[in-house]
Formats: sequence, C-alpha cells, structure tokens
Amino acid sequence: MDIVKSNRLEGIGEYYFSQKLREIEQLNKAGKDIINLGIGSPDLPPHPSVINALQAQAGLENTHAYQSYKGVPALRNAIANWYQTQYHVGLNPDTEILPLLGSKEGIMHICMTYLNPGDEVLIPNPGYPTYTSAVKLAGGKPIYFELTEAGNWEPDFAALEASDLSKVKLMWVNYPQMPTGKKPSLELFNQLVAFGKKHQILICHDNPYSFILNDTPMSLLSVAGAMDTAIELNSLSKSHNMAGWRVGMLCGAAERINEVLTFKSNMDSGMFLPIQHAAAVALSLDHDWYDSVNEVYAKRREKVFELLDTLDCQYSTDQVGMFVWAKIPDDLKDGYALSDQVLYNSNVFITPGGIFGSAGNSFIRVSLCGSITKFEHAIQRIKSNKTK
Repeated sequence: MDIVKSNRLEGIGEYYFSQKLREIEQLNKAGKDIINLGIGSPDLPPHPSVINALQAQAGLENTHAYQSYKGVPALRNAIANWYQTQYHVGLNPDTEILPLLGSKEGIMHICMTYLNPGDEVLIPNPGYPTYTSAVKLAGGKPIYFELTEAGNWEPDFAALEASDLSKVKLMWVNYPQMPTGKKPSLELFNQLVAFGKKHQILICHDNPYSFILNDTPMSLLSVAGAMDTAIELNSLSKSHNMAGWRVGMLCGAAERINEVLTFKSNMDSGMFLPIQHAAAVALSLDHDWYDSVNEVYAKRREKVFELLDTLDCQYSTDQVGMFVWAKIPDDLKDGYALSDQVLYNSNVFITPGGIFGSAGNSFIRVSLCGSITKFEHAIQRIKSNKTK
C-alpha cells in the first residue's frame, strides 16, 4: 500500500541529533566507545526535595486523573513567584502563565496558533533548528537574519529595517543565545521590544539558559511595554536538571495565553499532577541551588576550554549557558570537517556549528554535560591522536 506523506513534511528533515545518535550507537556496537560531548542533556539530578515531592505525590490515590490544561494553581503561583524573585517581573498566575509539557512544544504551539500559509517569520542564523521546522510545519516561511561574531551575535536592526517586513508576523530570539552563548543586555531587549511594536511583530523569546553560568538572569518581559508585543518561553530542563520531566511555561499577556491555549488544549490532556507539584518545589529553591549547579559547570567549562585549545579553536570566555561555542582553525573547511575528524580519529563527538545555520559553518559547539573525568578522557584521546 502506497501512503503519501503530507506536503507539510516536505523540506523537514529528521532532527540532526536523532540521526547522529544512531550513528554513534552503531560505532559503539563496533567497539569504539564514543565520548559524546554534543547534546545538552543535564547529567546532574534535580534537588532531592524535588524528587521527594514527586514520590510523595505519586503515592497518593487521587493524583492520577486528567489535569487542567492550564495547570494547577500551585504550579502557576510558583512560576509567578519565580519570575518575580528571579527576574523582577510581575505576572498574574491566573491569566498570564501557561504551563507546558516542555518549552519545545511551546514553539510548535505558538507557530500553529499564529501562522497562516505565507506568513513570514524572522529566525536567527545561527539559531535553534526547531524554530525553522515549527514555522515550516505551520505553513509559515522562515526569513533568516544573520548573527555574526563581529556584530556581537545580536540582530542588525538597521538591516532588518531596510528589508521588507510587510508579511512578517513573528520573530524568534533567545538570549542567552543558543548556540553562541551571547548574554542579553537591557539595551538589546529594549531594541527588540521597540522593533516589535513599530512593525506589529510578535517577539517570541525563548529563555531556557538564563541561569547557567550567568550571574544576571534576565527576562525580556522585564522591559517596559514588552507585554504588548512579546511572549516568553521558559523551562526547568536546564535550570533545574529536569529535562526529561518536560516542564516548561509560556508567559505573556492574557490575550496571548488564551490564544495559544486554544491550540494547546487540542493537543494534550494536561501535565501529570505529581510532576506539577514537584516542579513547584523546584521553583521555590533559593539561589544556593543555582550557585551549586554553576560551580560544577564552571569547572567543566575550564576543561572544555582546554579541549578547544588542543583543537586550536578560538572562543570567548564571556559566553554563558550549557555549551561552549568556538571558531575552528582557518585551515579547516567547516565545523562538520572538524567534528568528523574528531569523531572518527579520536572517538569523541562534538557538534558542528553548521547545524544551527550557515552562519555557524566555521564553528563547533561543545556541551558541558559530562563529568570532569569524561572531559579529561576526551582531551587525552585528542592529544594522543595529534601526536600520531
């Protein structure tokens, strides 16, 4: 039987890491023992109180039913308190917060809520590949704006102003920026809000990395007037080591929340109640939690710098987040070439920057999700191969 897939899947390839992990699995079966430094999946556990809360709630008889599409008040109140405490942003927990099954699903929900065929969306290059796939699946047209090292990995607003913005409906941004690790600034956030207002573009800020190796976490919603033109996704995946729990949130004006809820309520049946209560506990942790996590990541980052020095790469020590972004040596074709060289010669996988867009072709990205011992072994393998 010949079943033809839908047109919306044309041009949508399998996620790069999905393919690469299969290749790594085959190499491991062949005895290669690949050290994977590519994916940002936290290897540290959540706080013990979070796990205890999950266990306690899961043991109750009345916690296994379908839940509200908007989450329980305890979770929404915890999110509101977290935004007030950490970002100095006041949110109404009843109307301006929508819990999500991870922020990645929020990207799809937003695109499906607002895009009609032919609508255009501004997407950073380099940037998170899911922005492009979600826009295409929703029938929109990606319009890429290039981020450059010379431009401090920020949008060139003059170039954007000179372009045709008549069909642009959304703009995806994320700071701290992934993959470059560029930190946000108040000036940048003010520019984004002003740009969105001027051109009636909804600014969609994806903010999952704001606490990792960053002493000054910021929310775009802290800027005056942001609620008129911006929405923000956030997540517990990176900040609280809860990637597999799938807990995220969308924050914004009540009108935007209700619009996205219309789509979301047709896609799932709410979040498991014990996870919601455990997430509320996670959001109530004091700043010592973030400091303890960052102490580990800071030590790992020093090892990654050492690894990158071994590869003769250049990098900024001022970047934040769960990865290190680095420029490859000039004599190499691109990041794919260096990634393959290290994978096949040293049995170490690092991510080629080109998967994040053409502007990333001369770069690689290394994840901080691994033990010190793991990084030391990777460094030794690479050094040993260079001496051969």
